[in-house]
Amino acid sequence: MNEPTRFRRTRAALLWLWAAAAVLLALLIMFLTASYFLFYNPPLAAAGTADAVVVLAGASSERLPVGLELMEDGAAPVLVLSHTNAPGNIYADELCQDPDQVDHPVLCFSPGVETTRGEARSVARLAADNGWDEIIVVTSRYHLTRAGYYIGQCSGVRVHKVASDPQLGPREWLGRFAEESAALASAYVRPVCAAPLQR
Repeated sequence: MNEPTRFRRTRAALLWLWAAAAVLLALLIMFLTASYFLFYNPPLAAAGTADAVVVLAGASSERLPVGLELMEDGAAPVLVLSHTNAPGNIYADELCQDPDQVDHPVLCFSPGVETTRGEARSVARLAADNGWDEIIVVTSRYHLTRAGYYIGQCSGVRVHKVASDPQLGPREWLGRFAEESAALASAYVRPVCAAPLQR
């Protein structure tokens, strides 16, 4: 192989590598931008009042105080807690076992499957059974988009989303971005509910 031919092939290979790197960088930027708006800084509106404040399971030391504060502000007549007996849900579970700790009515439910999908189905059933038109859902900021979307697939109830703020570092946020993106994509491919529950 003569020198000009080798040079051309080396140059072509380098150009291909640069192009592949540019595409990967563009995809990474798109992923981080979408994740920022969907999971780190999701669109929120004032919660107002609703038929129930629903606190989803997990990170209850972070989520439950937000739900209790909403109840103190008169946001809803009943506090609804996901009861799972999981380590991360200990404070909500304790309140379910002794609801007299607070001055508000507390309604606890155990999702058939202890996942967000299971919670969405259970919340939809509660909304249908109790005639709720609007609910306030409290969960961690990164989880709001997925939780709202899941419940929306299962119920026609209007969902107001309120965020609790997790204390996460950059690496943990990246992990959440990946997890939430995969779970959200899964719900497009395999919906949580075939159709919203009717009253």
